[in-house]
Amino acid sequence: MDIPQDLALLLILCTSCLFLYLRLKRLWTCQNLPPGPTPLPLLGNILDIKIGDLVNSLMKLRERYGDVFTIYLGSRPIVVVTGYKLVKEIYVDNGDDYLNRGDIPCWQPFYKDYGLVFTKNIGRWRELRRFSMSALREFGFGKRSIEDRIQEETSWLVAELKKTQESFFDPRHCFSKAICDLTFSIMFGNHHQYQEKDMDSVLSCIHEVIVIISSAWGQIYDAFPWLMRFLPGRHHKTYHLLKKLSHFVETRVQINLKTLDPNNPRDYVDAFLIKIEKEKANPDSEFNMKNLLACTLQIFFAGVDTVNTTLIYSLLVLLKYPDVLAKVHDEIDCVIGRHRSPTIQDRNNMPYTEAVIHEMQRFTDMSPLGYPRKTLKEVKLKGYTLPKDIDIFPALTSVLKDPSCFKYPTEFNPENFLNEKGEFQKNNAFMPLAAGKRNCIGEPLVRMELFLFFVTILQNFNLKSPVPREELDLTPNVSGLLNLPKPYKVSFIPR
Repeated sequence: MDIPQDLALLLILCTSCLFLYLRLKRLWTCQNLPPGPTPLPLLGNILDIKIGDLVNSLMKLRERYGDVFTIYLGSRPIVVVTGYKLVKEIYVDNGDDYLNRGDIPCWQPFYKDYGLVFTKNIGRWRELRRFSMSALREFGFGKRSIEDRIQEETSWLVAELKKTQESFFDPRHCFSKAICDLTFSIMFGNHHQYQEKDMDSVLSCIHEVIVIISSAWGQIYDAFPWLMRFLPGRHHKTYHLLKKLSHFVETRVQINLKTLDPNNPRDYVDAFLIKIEKEKANPDSEFNMKNLLACTLQIFFAGVDTVNTTLIYSLLVLLKYPDVLAKVHDEIDCVIGRHRSPTIQDRNNMPYTEAVIHEMQRFTDMSPLGYPRKTLKEVKLKGYTLPKDIDIFPALTSVLKDPSCFKYPTEFNPENFLNEKGEFQKNNAFMPLAAGKRNCIGEPLVRMELFLFFVTILQNFNLKSPVPREELDLTPNVSGLLNLPKPYKVSFIPR
């Protein structure tokens, strides 16, 4: 049926007035927000941000607008906070005011606010974090048993690398298997051998999800979720990949459920299942199957990707800086030798290696923008009034490269963590996995894994690149939610 012309004009006028009203209302509400580039209606600051290079785009805007500024991803205002002092205010000093999780549209269609990492329900987050911290400590975190498991994985990895017979290959998949094996044992209990065919599929899914979400596809989706849901593109694949991973986790949970002994929990999943049973009479309990699957997948995801990406990036950096590699080799030979397995206690006697590992995390800058936060109430920040429920980007990259905190902020140099005597020196601005109450719960395990994997590999191997080191490019291949290194090949030469 044709719409009369005058009625069509009236509808257009009403729609335009409604849009203008909503736009003015948003601008009035946010009138005292920090400065930033003028947004376009609906499109926001799309012209001020280079899609696929979000991090560098924001750092350039910082040069123009200062340490705190506002951008619009679509119609959504986001306050970007940079520099150690201000980011510390968000995470630590006034952390309770910014404790809620900010919007991450690319994850939300799948998780729907369930689980530990992405939920915006503070009560849910508190309950699940308290439980998860306790359960993970019970099944390894900070205990001698987890060190033994890591050493076992490093031994298997060394054996696998020796099988390559000094050929050049991409190390990502081989490393991720060992790290995945360890995370698997904490979450599900069973020791997961390399040859189990499901693991290849799991690792492939995890890597592809990370690449898509951190790429231009993920950045466009986060800016225009209302539009991208209806447009074809690679961004739709993340949902199907996460669904596949969730099915894998659900299958493992059902295996645990069939063999569960309430008096003898074996792993994180067992502990969660027991908690579900204890609280089944409470209709408001956060311990249900949806949260179990979401928590398990989120912890599993973070546990595999964080360490693997850092190690792979670190090897690339060492290929670029062979003098650093030589000094690490010398310290390993002096403190540990060639025949004894490294232990976490060796870290206290290896200041240079400890400085190198810290510098690797700082320089590779794996999570450059941090995970967004959201204000729990109206707050004051550097003279500006931030309304309740506005998204905050605490830019970790600006902290890890803060010239007031690091002697060599933009270059790779282990002296950023060494004093004049060559002793390891802590730095409060070192927060690669955020800080405060909502930081990464697996950080103690990450530190242990990085040290033991890093030292064991270099105890046994020298590294060789198929191309001259001048041709090695350390800039990220993808820079968005995460920084991912460019693909490369390396040969492991037995020492």
